[in-house]
Amino acid sequence: MRLRDLREDSDLTQSVLAKHLHIKQNTYSQYENGQRQIPLEMLVALAEFYDTSIDYIVGLTDERKPYPRK
Repeated sequence: MRLRDLREDSDLTQSVLAKHLHIKQNTYSQYENGQRQIPLEMLVALAEFYDTSIDYIVGLTDERKPYPRK
């Protein structure tokens, strides 16, 4: 999973992301460390936030550019 890389590349803290997602910082940390499964709605929110695809976040593709929207 690329959550930590995306966050660090954007110079953001876990607290900032947690606040954006309306969750606790320790919950976000568990997502980032693979200790807790990320709900689909959170993956969608993160993909939109980083302007990328869920596939990129979870490592199914190396193409960071998001898919075109219909």
